[in-house]
Amino acid sequence: MSGHGHGHGGHGCGGCEGEHEPAERGLEYGLYLRIDLEKLQCLNESRDGDGKLVFKPWDKRNERDQYVESDADEELLFNIPFTGSVKLKGIIISGENDDSHPAEIRLYKNIPQMSFDDTGREPEQAFRLNRDPDAELEYPTKIARFSNVQHLSIHISKNFGAESTRVYYIGLRGEYTEAHRHEVTICNYEAAANPADHKVESIIPQTNFIS
Repeated sequence: MSGHGHGHGGHGCGGCEGEHEPAERGLEYGLYLRIDLEKLQCLNESRDGDGKLVFKPWDKRNERDQYVESDADEELLFNIPFTGSVKLKGIIISGENDDSHPAEIRLYKNIPQMSFDDTGREPEQAFRLNRDPDAELEYPTKIARFSNVQHLSIHISKNFGAESTRVYYIGLRGEYTEAHRHEVTICNYEAAANPADHKVESIIPQTNFIS
């Protein structure tokens, strides 16, 4: 796919902006702060919990002490729940400068607890990757498809030929909107519905998903 490297410059209109670019770009890649890490899943990770380690601050993207490696084969599947709604604009994936680097990713939205059995469906978008040990290449998403994302799944379907895949950093660029809280409204309904408690009981099961 063409155009991989065009989205990450941002300061081509003049060298005067270049010195500010790293800080600005770090702010753009702040969506890792909006991930519900407690609920994040990484399937086929060789060590439990390592998948959470690759979502880290921009200034730590090149650190090599924390990474995730695949176990049974080269595939990895990240299930990433956000604490609100995200408009995803771009993604960076960085690995080792060898055949263990991811070579292809497939992005899915709003399929909580996705499994490898689900990866046969059509993704929202797929990318062929280049080796990017320095975390410099951004792959721009089709924003219209990723404008209301509460849950993002990233399927690393292949690498460059190694038995396992290693990832050091996944960066997500975009905008974040706080989730709307409905619990207060529900409490108001309950408080105002004393004369008809049996109706409240019929409402509550339908609103459990809001937790």
